[in-house]
Amino acid sequence: MSGSVRVLDELDAELRAASGLVREVPDFPEPGVLFRDISPVLADGRALAAVVAALGRGHDFDVVAGVEARGFLLGAAVAQAHGTGVIGLRKPGKLPEVAHRVDYQLEYGSASLELPADTLRTGQRVLVVDDVLATGGTLDAACQLVRSAGSEVAAAAVVLELTALGGRDKVRDVALHALLTV
Repeated sequence: MSGSVRVLDELDAELRAASGLVREVPDFPEPGVLFRDISPVLADGRALAAVVAALGRGHDFDVVAGVEARGFLLGAAVAQAHGTGVIGLRKPGKLPEVAHRVDYQLEYGSASLELPADTLRTGQRVLVVDDVLATGGTLDAACQLVRSAGSEVAAAAVVLELTALGGRDKVRDVALHALLTV
């Protein structure tokens, strides 16, 4: 359990309870990194329901784009709750047809995301959903993919923002909603 995770909406008792489920894992994925694991949040029905409700709250969107891999789970749940579709933004080699690809930098390496062909339409308003905002590279790449299809990033929503890593600075032009911060 993590006492350092802060809930941005202090009125939401369910999110406060969910914040207590975030687990700290030292030295993962490499020495010196303190990993914040939201798996216990996803495994708890009440916590998951609170997170899904809060991620979609207050946003006007036509479709959800979930970022691989936990963003798929969260994005699908948000889409279901709001009656929209969901699109998975994938790592390379997972899609039979790719519309666009963006390469980006992580805290400790590089990565790429791809948009499946024939999924987004010009003018659609897209809610981009991911689990954690760290340095901002992944979220920025996801927003670039949405825009490359002629769609609009209506907002981005994440469960946990690691504020010390400054990821918000990479997506200044996006309405960003983080449920929890540390």
